[in-house]
Amino acid sequence: MALVYLFLILMVVMWSMSFIIVDIAVEFIPPLSLALYRFIIASACFVVLDIYFKISTKRKNLNENAENKINSKFSINQWLLIILASFTGASLFFFAQYSAIQIIGPSLPALFVCLLAPVLIAIFSIFVFGEKLNKSKIIGFIIASLGGFLLITGGDIRTLSPNSPLFIALLLSLATPLLWAIYATAIKKASKSKPNSDIQILKYVAYFATIELLILVVLNNEFWIFLDNFFHIIIFLSAFYLGFVCYVLGYYIWQNSQNQLTSSKVASFLYIEPFLTLLFSFIFQRSETIVLWNILGGIIVLMAVILINYK
Repeated sequence: MALVYLFLILMVVMWSMSFIIVDIAVEFIPPLSLALYRFIIASACFVVLDIYFKISTKRKNLNENAENKINSKFSINQWLLIILASFTGASLFFFAQYSAIQIIGPSLPALFVCLLAPVLIAIFSIFVFGEKLNKSKIIGFIIASLGGFLLITGGDIRTLSPNSPLFIALLLSLATPLLWAIYATAIKKASKSKPNSDIQILKYVAYFATIELLILVVLNNEFWIFLDNFFHIIIFLSAFYLGFVCYVLGYYIWQNSQNQLTSSKVASFLYIEPFLTLLFSFIFQRSETIVLWNILGGIIVLMAVILINYK
């Protein structure tokens, strides 16, 4: 059991560092192209894993394999949910997040998605999965609203004005927890009727995201920029870290931990992620637009999330 917690700590550190990696990489390549590179590597890793597992299972009984193939099929509704998840939790999500990081640095986008997304997921769960709305949840939502205001505005309502230089970045940052909440809800709904399919779903999300991002890169006239920077060492290492370390390894640790611990315990590790990102940002001397009120708002939202998930 101690090993599970150790891997969870490693996962949070990896994911926290990813915001810094993105902040460095977008100095060399546009956010959309970086997101595409990430999912090309993630998809390639899944292809390699598929080949490995197919070779290793050749010794097994053919009838057993045929039965597994039948049982592994997804319904049309599940495929639609997987496509929705790839669009909201991968292609659009990472484009919005990487663009926000390029403008305002890594810490605020990390605070937004890690602390606001759990609140939105809790709200969606009430309507989609029929979860009960008790007194602690209501109080938590009220506290989260106050903390969210401070987190988003930094105590200055003028930052929400369209004339503010931070307006676009804040809008993109605000989109990420919403997109992630839709993704998390879609994934949960897709896997609910098909247990032990999390890794399989994750693989198909990566495949669809690669196709979606390729289309977006072409439509945005970035394709030749993407090709010109394909072998750039900093971009390649960044994409490898994001695609293999954060997506393949990180999500495997997440899914494996979910099978051994309660969801609330696993999710609780994410609450320290934005604060680790802030620490890494200072260590690596990244430019930031974060102020004390943003951090205070983040702490208030953190308290609200704990209250909402309290049982």
